[in-house]
Amino acid sequence: MTFRSGLIQEPDESPTELVFARRDWWDRAHCTDNHASAVGLFFSEDLHDIARAKTICGGCPVLAECLEGAIDRREPWGVWGGQLFLNGRILESKRRRGRPPKHPRPEDALPEIPIPEHLRPTAVYVARPA
Repeated sequence: MTFRSGLIQEPDESPTELVFARRDWWDRAHCTDNHASAVGLFFSEDLHDIARAKTICGGCPVLAECLEGAIDRREPWGVWGGQLFLNGRILESKRRRGRPPKHPRPEDALPEIPIPEHLRPTAVYVARPA
């Protein structure tokens, strides 16, 4: 049995079961509408969709809980708690496919959502070329 994020996890519980075992914060998330209508935004490769997802997270009252859960589960991809994940790590930046532009495009800039202070030591970053 392990203690993680305020929950007790039995040895046979998967991380996904752990997330859904306690949904009090999940119901207060801005991305939850019980119809999965925002899934396309939060798991998109398009920079504009990612920017919209991060903006939604930025004003969410449960940003810290969401991010903490994603870090604990090592989410394989998507926007969680205002951060973009790939292979269980937070991407510092993302650019369009293809050759990088000579001059950065302002419309490609992703909003910066600060990581809560208590989660900074546990966050694992992957630097990507801008």
